[in-house]
Amino acid sequence: MSQDGSDEELAKDLGLVSAMTIGIGTMIGAGIFVLPGVAANAAGPVVVVSFVVGGLIAMVNALSVSELGTAMPKAGGGYYYINKSLGPLFGSIAGMGDWMGLAFASAFYCIGFGQYLAVFVPLPEVAFLNPIQVGALVAGGIFVAVNYIGAKETGGIQTVIVFVLLAILSAFALAGFASFDYPTLAGEDGLAPFGTGAVLPATALVFVSFLGYAKIATVAEELKNPGRNLPIAIIGSVAIVTVIYAILVTTMLGVVPWPDLSLDAPVAQAAEVAFPSSIGPIEGVAAGAAAIMTVGALLATASSANASILASARINFAMGRDRIVTDWLNEIHPSFATPYRSILVTGGLIVAFIALLGRDIEILAKAASVLHLIVYALMNVALIVFREADVPEYDPDFRVPLYPLTPILGAVLSLGLVAFMEAQEIALSVGFVAAAVVWYFAYARRNTTQRGVLSDYIRHREEELPDRVVGAADAVAPDGAEGPTIMVAVSNPRTESALITLASALAAHEGGRVLATHIVSVPDQTSLEAAADNRADLDAASEGLLQAAREDAAPFDVPIETRTILSHRGLEEVYDAARTNDADMVVMGYGGARFTGGRAEGAIDELTHDLPCDFLVLDGAELDPERVLVPTAGGGSSDLSAEVALALRETAGVEVSLLYVAGEGEEGAGREFLGEWADDHGLADADLRVETGDPEATIERLGADYDLVVLGATEQGLLARIVEGSLVYDVLETLETPVLLTERPSSRSLRARLFGRR
Repeated sequence: MSQDGSDEELAKDLGLVSAMTIGIGTMIGAGIFVLPGVAANAAGPVVVVSFVVGGLIAMVNALSVSELGTAMPKAGGGYYYINKSLGPLFGSIAGMGDWMGLAFASAFYCIGFGQYLAVFVPLPEVAFLNPIQVGALVAGGIFVAVNYIGAKETGGIQTVIVFVLLAILSAFALAGFASFDYPTLAGEDGLAPFGTGAVLPATALVFVSFLGYAKIATVAEELKNPGRNLPIAIIGSVAIVTVIYAILVTTMLGVVPWPDLSLDAPVAQAAEVAFPSSIGPIEGVAAGAAAIMTVGALLATASSANASILASARINFAMGRDRIVTDWLNEIHPSFATPYRSILVTGGLIVAFIALLGRDIEILAKAASVLHLIVYALMNVALIVFREADVPEYDPDFRVPLYPLTPILGAVLSLGLVAFMEAQEIALSVGFVAAAVVWYFAYARRNTTQRGVLSDYIRHREEELPDRVVGAADAVAPDGAEGPTIMVAVSNPRTESALITLASALAAHEGGRVLATHIVSVPDQTSLEAAADNRADLDAASEGLLQAAREDAAPFDVPIETRTILSHRGLEEVYDAARTNDADMVVMGYGGARFTGGRAEGAIDELTHDLPCDFLVLDGAELDPERVLVPTAGGGSSDLSAEVALALRETAGVEVSLLYVAGEGEEGAGREFLGEWADDHGLADADLRVETGDPEATIERLGADYDLVVLGATEQGLLARIVEGSLVYDVLETLETPVLLTERPSSRSLRARLFGRR
């Protein structure tokens, strides 16, 4: 039996660590590498308190964002919550505020990049642009181009960058602690030379350092287990970064007197003072440390700017979906699969801000902050409306403590901090709100069909929220069978038939079912929901591939369900889909270098987690076996090889041969082992072959006479395979006969994963 049609899933791509590094990476880039010099010149050493106060305000807002995010894990973050709660008028203000705020923030990060780039490279003046602006424009152009073509900044790369930055900053903190001098920190005029009244204006300046956590909410719909991971990532990133700011800014000001702290590259300057000029015979330690800090600053500001451009595309999609702005912005590029128009428009704004306002980094920082603070205030109000309206669908996994005090405090603190901005930033906020209101009445009101909970609450009507998009976490196994679920990852029309045939034979033998999945890779710049709306443009072959899977499974009379999964990842999503769908076995094609030395996992996956279920990896485009060879030396994966061979024999009538390669003089022991192994696995009537010699050469020699070789994955550790080579990998690469690699999950220590032998 078969099931026509296919379902579509949005994959949950981001884990807790990846989500947390989105926030930490963005916040470290701004607060540590760019602002300490500027902020210290505005407030003196007490600026450390400004950073802490900024962190506390961010923490109050983070609590509200966490509740809203667990209730509605959707693309768009703050805009989405406000639009659903307060309606499209306030949604217009929030969406435009987020969008413009991210453009200002990106320009700010690009200027920071230009400041540190100028330490390494002599930059020219061009027309009315200073050298730092020139460097910032080059950086901005590169970041826009990267997002336009869809080059991925994966969660893994972002995680590596964050941990590299934390390592660099930890080394600086240790060196700074050794060189710390309290009189240097206090200076001649004490800790508050401009009075304590300078704390809050400085907080308004540095608050741009705490915008990164909100980006986590914009990708909430792609987060695994958002009910748990979203609040941990948001609250945890704010807490960690606040502590880092307090320690490192204090260290900087205890090494370099605040009046002398560089406005352009403060961390590089402080590192050159904190580290000794030499350690024993090693000269140039301080200069090297400054250079490393400069590289770290370039990484941090580049990551922050790129992440902001990416986040802006998500917000534009959400606004276009609700017709607050024209959906023209969300057009997907036919080749790159990115929302290229949105990226170009945002890029144009960033370039304009760099060129017009880049000489005064304070304006960019405060402009980004003031727009985000308005959005934060509205988010807190939105939370209160959801709670008081008692919307049945509003059921967050995390709830703010001390309600309603917390959201009220968040709104008051956010708007209160705006009051400590300069007059031009306050005028900007007023002008922006007015422009957003005009836009609503001129365009959005005529086009949007959205209506907020607030308006319905006032009218005493029940709010009707839209159906939520099906995600990987909502997936269920196919109906119609009680046996195991055999998941097939199909991606290539050349191998589809072989994989489905193998999976269907196994399902028929076990009384199970087949779940055929096609994972469509989506660039990070395109939200998964946007990809779902443009699926036909992204991969028109998906339905044809899955239809062929249904047809190939039909002769086996097994239940089959087909599913397209939109994901920002490739191979890693196979593991997540297997876990989500409670698969008992995964069948997939061999990806060459993607598999490390004859294992189904990549190197990082192998070291960090176990396989979710049994894996079969087929190296070969065709599968019509009559004679199957199963080499074995025992072990869990060889047990799986026996199960596969038994299923093929009973469903397809194949002839099974078992092979054991013994050492010289050990043929008798080998025959005894192989006979017992065959009896234990229901293959006593199989052809038993015991050979001596080199295992790899023997398998290659004999395997050429068979239609399929079923080979258990190696038990060697990763480093052992790198140093010594892998028999399984060599066979996969050299044998022309199709090879089926079998791997069974096993719990192993890190030592065994690295150094284990056969």
